[in-house]
Amino acid sequence: MTATKDMRVLVVGATGALGGEIARELAARGSRVAVSGRSAERTASLAADLGVPAIPADLRSPGAPEWVVREAASHLGGLDAVVQCAGVVAYGPVHDLTDETLVELVETNLLAPARLARAALGELGRGGTIVQVSAIVADMPVAGMAAYSASKAGLTAVDRALAREARRDGVRVVDVRPPHLDTGLETRPIAGEPPKLPPGRDVREVAHLIVDALGDERAREVDFG
Repeated sequence: MTATKDMRVLVVGATGALGGEIARELAARGSRVAVSGRSAERTASLAADLGVPAIPADLRSPGAPEWVVREAASHLGGLDAVVQCAGVVAYGPVHDLTDETLVELVETNLLAPARLARAALGELGRGGTIVQVSAIVADMPVAGMAAYSASKAGLTAVDRALAREARRDGVRVVDVRPPHLDTGLETRPIAGEPPKLPPGRDVREVAHLIVDALGDERAREVDFG
């Protein structure tokens, strides 16, 4: 077992409900945290609440993932872990899917996290950890959410392959596939209307489980029961 106290952690997507709870839980457990989000105002507000560095950025921009990792390492004196929680959702059948929606889903949910992980590998030493938040639909695609499911399945595929590649360098990769969460994300789709969804899992509870996994050197996934 490892502890998260004094662990230097970059949380990306920290302005979202889950990312914010993860950042708060890490800070409460004594981790040294830097937070990043697309909104400069919301990132600064969260950072001020926690007394931690703010690194606002849109990870879809060229060079942004590398810059965020470098800035976090500079502020914290190195990095022990990177937690990635950013994402967008879209709904609707495949025949209604526009190119713009497909591109934004893939750029945000797959390409940006993959580039962030690549950048993190250049900064993390042995014992470092990369946590990527995918989704349960990566394993169980849902009708009316085909493109979102595909973007998350692609991320999980990257994570599983990367976990084997990074093991020889002593870097752990944790692929997190939570069920539907009570984050309000379904009310902010980039396209379409959400199908009937079950009640969302409590965000704070899930954040605690993710931080527990970050602090457990044996964990490669998170068991949501």
